[in-house]
Amino acid sequence: MSRQTVSARNHILRALSQWPKDTLRPQIQFHDVLRKRFEQSSNSPEQEQLQQANALYSLLDNRYKRKYPITGTLLHPKSNPTYFSNLVQELEEAPNRSSMERLWLRLKGVIRLQ
Repeated sequence: MSRQTVSARNHILRALSQWPKDTLRPQIQFHDVLRKRFEQSSNSPEQEQLQQANALYSLLDNRYKRKYPITGTLLHPKSNPTYFSNLVQELEEAPNRSSMERLWLRLKGVIRLQ
């Protein structure tokens, strides 16, 4: 194995170790899946591995969020202006719910009184 391949592999593993944990699905972590994929495809060219490491670092640094900011009315559609703020709130609350709260929300979604 060449030195550049080891360097690319180290970059990939370092980027994956910095990846945030998924609180919604703690049993399946994205960085674990990617780590297995990179271990299985260890015979790919060095340049390709460096490009993949660069892509991982760009996602970690939110490079595209800064380059293409979401502004204006895109986050507040006229049909439901609070949709995205409600979605973020729901995603933050979901991992801390008890089983009874989950059951209650499921029943509330099934039975809609109008």
